[in-house]
Amino acid sequence: MSARAWTGFAALSLLWGVPYLFIKVAVDGGMSPAFVAWVRVVLAAVILLALAGRAGVLPTVRRHWRWLAIYGLIEIAIPFPLIAAGEQHVSSSLAAILIAAVPLFVALLAIRFDHAERATGSRLAGLLIGLTGVVVLMGIDVAGKRDEMLGAAAILVAALGYAAAPMVLKRKFGHLDSRAAMGTSLAIAAIALTPFAALAPPEAMPDADVLASLAVLGIACTALALVILTALIVEIGPGRALVITYINPVIAVALGVVILDEHLGPGSVIGLLLIIAGSWLSTDGRLPPRLLALGRSARRSRPVRG
Repeated sequence: MSARAWTGFAALSLLWGVPYLFIKVAVDGGMSPAFVAWVRVVLAAVILLALAGRAGVLPTVRRHWRWLAIYGLIEIAIPFPLIAAGEQHVSSSLAAILIAAVPLFVALLAIRFDHAERATGSRLAGLLIGLTGVVVLMGIDVAGKRDEMLGAAAILVAALGYAAAPMVLKRKFGHLDSRAAMGTSLAIAAIALTPFAALAPPEAMPDADVLASLAVLGIACTALALVILTALIVEIGPGRALVITYINPVIAVALGVVILDEHLGPGSVIGLLLIIAGSWLSTDGRLPPRLLALGRSARRSRPVRG
């Protein structure tokens, strides 16, 4: 990976490590899952479409709107409200740990859809280890608790969408300008979410912390993050790009414990370790050989731009 890719990787790891905290704040503050997702998506769509329009790149997506719509549904319109709904019943830490299973789903889907990402040898072993982690987490910390089980299941379905969507992007429109492609997908997702958000509007004016959470989710965690993700997938492929999902939960767990005073059960701790180890192996991840040299290279490189 180039220094540019590592810079984007680090930025995306942070941007997708914090959403679970802000989603939890929003849903605990009285926002419905559909409304949280809708506000997040609308904000991001407006920003990216405005940038794409200013750059004159919107016409490039005309022939690809069907695949952009599919991407918008399985990456945004379905996972976003499912995660918010799940966090009504489970902690932000547990949600992030479950989302860390995304590379495992990539490996599973690749068996049928993407030969380049197929898991063999150590990658197959990693897949089995990671899936064992999911089973351990669900079996120890969630089993027997109906609401938590349903919340965790919703988040796992969202993780499946997160795994499938990058494959669509890589095959069908990875060459398009990321602002135009992501902005269009977000707009389609916003349209799909509008009826559900209209049925569950907030009953009162949200508190300042809820409004701030929605703003961060839309601007940073969605608009900026999707642009960086597009660049990473094009450069290094979906499997390695989604290695961020075993860094994200570490950030999310730390924030949940420190800020929200969440408690990790034994299943969560064991599951987290197994999922991270399995995801690492299943994507054949590699640390940079010399961190100091990488740091110097990253400082000399230009920042990731959409």
